[in-house]
Amino acid sequence: MIKKVLSVAALIGVSLATNAQIVTDADKIKPASTDYANKDTTAWIYGGILNIGGNEGLLHNWGAGGEVASLAVNGIFSGFLTHLNGRRIWTNNLDLNYGLNYAYSYSFVPRKTDDRIDFTSKYGSRFKNSKNLYLTGLFNFKSQFTKAYDYTDTNWRSYSTSKFFSPAYFTLAPGIEYRRGTNFSIFLSPLAARLTVVDKYYTDRSVQGAFGVEHGKTTKFELGAYLSARYMVNITPNITFRTRLDLYSNYLAKDAKDSTGAVVRKDNPGNITVLSDNLFAFKINKHINATLGIVFIYDNAVPYVSTFPGGTPKNEPLSGLGWLQMKQNFNFGFEYKLPLKKKA
Repeated sequence: MIKKVLSVAALIGVSLATNAQIVTDADKIKPASTDYANKDTTAWIYGGILNIGGNEGLLHNWGAGGEVASLAVNGIFSGFLTHLNGRRIWTNNLDLNYGLNYAYSYSFVPRKTDDRIDFTSKYGSRFKNSKNLYLTGLFNFKSQFTKAYDYTDTNWRSYSTSKFFSPAYFTLAPGIEYRRGTNFSIFLSPLAARLTVVDKYYTDRSVQGAFGVEHGKTTKFELGAYLSARYMVNITPNITFRTRLDLYSNYLAKDAKDSTGAVVRKDNPGNITVLSDNLFAFKINKHINATLGIVFIYDNAVPYVSTFPGGTPKNEPLSGLGWLQMKQNFNFGFEYKLPLKKKA
């Protein structure tokens, strides 16, 4: 134990927090207007926010009490890549989040605080008689990097709640997109296909299945209406805000039943899946920056269960939110600019 404490103490002796805001000269194309839609325009525009942060703490004989030793590391990347070619446009957005926490009280076994993979690619062609409407195809993939556990359960080591590719969500949709430059877009598809993939380990553990996939199965196919809106704005020269709203209604939704025919989860096309993803980037001064991310999800396929698998009641501070999923992260650190530029 002494060797473990010394090794961790050496590790947390240095607190690292690095924040990079990727900047391009895409403003020369006037992204807030439709000038980029000129038939002779060909260019790549890219940018984003990268935040890698950490904090540590070490106590000895501290009268106020607290965790003897702790270390938290986390990273956020939110980037975009857009290719303009006359009336055609190809946009890509990638969001990656990951965070771990180490503490003396649980022998520095890492506990995950954040984990997300979210990639969207859209290719569209502008209608001849319109400046802002595009016929567009969309692909979206969502998953996570590593296994997750419910640490509020005393027996959390005995089972995981999810892992890489379990679940994994794939969405493929044709539709119409309204765009204003590269900072605002609304995509609408009346016929969006969605596939959910889950390891049988998770669907076997409950009569309700897992993540909307029925008990004992590994996939679920959905067909429905899909709306995705994105907006980015500089609130002030030092504050940037990005937001995204996704809505999905499954035409094929129906009540889930067990092997006896009993209803274990009610569902219908009116149960719209909602994702609200918000990110604030604050430039405090030349060398210091911070990001604040808040994500809300409502998914009828992920109900809130007030007890652990063994029947023990949960004691969560935000249990009043019910089925609404919420995640909030704040990162603070030093800033540096990456020498990126627009390619024409």
